[in-house]
Formats: sequence, C-alpha cells, structure tokens
Amino acid sequence: MRVLGIDCGTQRTGWGVIDSDGRQHRVLGLGVIRTAPSKPLEQRLASIAQALRAVLESHQPDSAAVEEVFYSQNVKTALKLAHVRGVALLAIAEARISLGEYSPLAIKVSVVGYGRAEKQQVQLMVRTLTGFQGVIESDDASDALAVAICHATTCRQQASQKATAGLGAGL
Repeated sequence: MRVLGIDCGTQRTGWGVIDSDGRQHRVLGLGVIRTAPSKPLEQRLASIAQALRAVLESHQPDSAAVEEVFYSQNVKTALKLAHVRGVALLAIAEARISLGEYSPLAIKVSVVGYGRAEKQQVQLMVRTLTGFQGVIESDDASDALAVAICHATTCRQQASQKATAGLGAGL
C-alpha cells in the first residue's frame, strides 16, 4: 500500500509518502510546502492545493491520511489550520483515493507508543520504523510520515481483525 501523510499548516505543510504492508515501511518521498506569511490566506491555500495535487500526481498513492483538527487555545490558529486541512481533503477527494483521519494522540501512540511524545521522539521512531537514512528537513515532514505510518498500521490491524472475525463466523 502506498500512503500519503499530510501534516497541515499555513506556513509549512509537511508531506510524506511511504510504501507499507502495515509492518514494514519504506519512505518514497517527503517534503514541506512553504508559504509566505505576508501573502493573503487564499493565495497560500491555492499554493498548498497546487503543491499537494503535484505530490498526488507524481507519487500516485493508494490512500492518504491527515491529522484531525486539535483543540487550540487560539481560535484564529485553529480556523486557519482547518482551512488548510479542507484544502488537503479536497485534493485527496479529487484524486479519488481513500482517506484516513487520526488524532495527534492516535498518531503518537501508533508510532512511538506514547501519546505525549515530543517531536524528536516522533522523528527518531519514524527513522527507526522506515530505516530512512536521508535528511528529514523539518518536523513537518517527519510528522507527515508519522501520519502515513499510523494509517498503514491501522489499515493492517483492521484487515487482520476482519479476517479473524471472518474465520470465527464460519465456526
């Protein structure tokens, strides 16, 4: 399964693509879409959408995953994040691929085993789980890979549960 993970942000939107069977993960690409804070929000959103469409076109993922909007003390920040997330969901829908959405807690538990893990711990585990030796230019790209790993692992667990339930149904 090829999975695109997206870590949404108005200034930096991280993305990472992995090939995975749910146990072993291999990084195929990663990066950060950067926008200028001086630009109007609608122009920044258009740039993010264009860049995500290019990533989807070049990597042809089977599915994509994004982090759910988390509670924020700053309502303006949460709203801007929701706008970027909406752009990401639109690009995914246009590509006609399946979508997974996960809380920050679920992603950290899936990748690190601890829901309050720090950014450095997430990046270390992303490197460990993928064997990636290259440069991860930012926490945004690392977080995007973590989202993709969480999705691949969750899909494998769900498939295993369905298979087990199917075996029990015939008894």
